[in-house]
Amino acid sequence: MPGSKNVFLADILIVDDKLENIRFLSDFLSKQNYQVRKAINGQAALMAVQALAPDLILLDINMPGIGGYEVCKALKNDPNSQSIPVIFLSAGNDITDKVRAFEVGGIDYITKPFHLEEVLVRVQTQLRLKHLQKELEDRNDQLENTLLVLQNAQAELIHKEKLLNASRIAAGISHEINNPLSFILCNLNPASEYSEKLISLIQLYQKAFPDSNPEIKNFSKEIELEFLTPDFTRVIHSIRTGAERIRAVVHALHIFSRLDKSGIKPFDVHQSIDSVLMTLRYQLALKDGSVSVEIFKKYEDLPEFMGYTNLFNQVLMNILQNAIDALHLKVNSVIDSSFKPIISIHTYTTQENKAIISIKDNGIGITEEDKDRLFEPFFSTKLVAKGVGLGLFTSHQIITEIHKGHLIYKAVPEGGSEFIIEIPITGFFG
Repeated sequence: MPGSKNVFLADILIVDDKLENIRFLSDFLSKQNYQVRKAINGQAALMAVQALAPDLILLDINMPGIGGYEVCKALKNDPNSQSIPVIFLSAGNDITDKVRAFEVGGIDYITKPFHLEEVLVRVQTQLRLKHLQKELEDRNDQLENTLLVLQNAQAELIHKEKLLNASRIAAGISHEINNPLSFILCNLNPASEYSEKLISLIQLYQKAFPDSNPEIKNFSKEIELEFLTPDFTRVIHSIRTGAERIRAVVHALHIFSRLDKSGIKPFDVHQSIDSVLMTLRYQLALKDGSVSVEIFKKYEDLPEFMGYTNLFNQVLMNILQNAIDALHLKVNSVIDSSFKPIISIHTYTTQENKAIISIKDNGIGITEEDKDRLFEPFFSTKLVAKGVGLGLFTSHQIITEIHKGHLIYKAVPEGGSEFIIEIPITGFFG
């Protein structure tokens, strides 16, 4: 049929310095629908294999130059050719020749003169074994891949179960703490007012009766009344600070406990960023209003996002709040009055079908030893009174677990921090 191509059963390389042997085997195997290539010495054989690896090699042992054993060794030492089956050809029938042939990597041995039926059966057998071995290797690869997928799925299920349990525990803890905390906070203002009135009353008594009796004087000295009065005010302030910190922890736990699938809807990422910036606008004035944070926005086209609006906004709030706090510290620590605090926000899509939201500041940055712990629960780089250590942890869970993306931290070389939210485009709606 014009234009049709032969489909060969296999590609066989015959290596022999005797042309009559090559011709004899080549004619026979070609008639059996095998593609046959020829090499008359060891060097030519190695070059032929390097150019295109055959399915099987028929290799003569005794050849001038590079002999059959050396050729086989070279083939077996090369990862690209070590799996090619080699059948040795030899006029000798000595047991030592056969042993050495198998030692250097041969898989079979045919003695001359050739019996064509024997040659064909041995060639077919080795090619069939090679095919079966390839099938076995492919099946093993499939099994390994399947096992890896199952292990990853199991790990993800375990992680999700742990996250769900942690979320339930967090909800329980926040509920249990919230009631007594509310009681403490509600009573702090009256306690502060009462303490101020008592202190004022004591001071009035001291003015009215400067020469009180010895017993009162001794007791005042014993309790160190002059130090106790300001200390009492500081104690009330410390209680308030501690209670406010507990309230911040409870709020963070409450957010963490709501990491569920409720409230999914389409929303505009750029509108979310602008909304959060509007909420934080009063915090953008630093150093008693004498310095303002400049916001640079570069919004590229993003599709409408199908996600969990409130949770996503919480991530933006956490990252932007951290950036503002870092800029506060930088402004208060630098002597150079020309320093300009900046937050840069850049959104774009990548060729890998990912949406990127980059939030960068030129604040104090994060130390090398702290950056590996940024997303750990209850780890904070801020002062104890300022940071709870759940903001970035919760943000990481929201992005990675719920929106199936990545939250990445990068140090800015010239100083500062960059947080990158990376979400697959498949998570977008439009």
